[in-house]
Amino acid sequence: RPFTLFPSSRAPTNRIFDPVRSPNDLHTLTLLNAADNRALITFWTASWCQTCQAIKPLLRKLIEEEKVGEGEGGLGYVEVMMDSVLIEDLPIRYRISSMPTLLAFSRQEAQFDTRLTRPEEMRNKEFLREWLIKEALRGGRRGGG
Repeated sequence: RPFTLFPSSRAPTNRIFDPVRSPNDLHTLTLLNAADNRALITFWTASWCQTCQAIKPLLRKLIEEEKVGEGEGGLGYVEVMMDSVLIEDLPIRYRISSMPTLLAFSRQEAQFDTRLTRPEEMRNKEFLREWLIKEALRGGRRGGG
């Protein structure tokens, strides 16, 4: 690809990342998404969480298939595996007290004010769509947490 001083004309796309199993994994992804001015959506889950397993397909469908958020700057999406033996105190650091939790990061900052913890909200497709769009619009801009 040739070098240019002008921003890429490529349209922003959503990206799905491999699950986070350690603090370093999450740190790397927050850096990567901040560099792309893309919000990072984290889904805090565990392999044994049945509610999480029920919500995950809807969330992935909205981001991956319906491409919600791409027109607003794009989204990164990752599942944070709270039952990983390497996770350390990561859930405590980000005030995760229940599963599932959806927490967005903008410019490496956790957006605590807009996090979702109520499964009934996460099961509501339109509510979830609107939340994802708002977080994508925030993208690289500061605020909220």
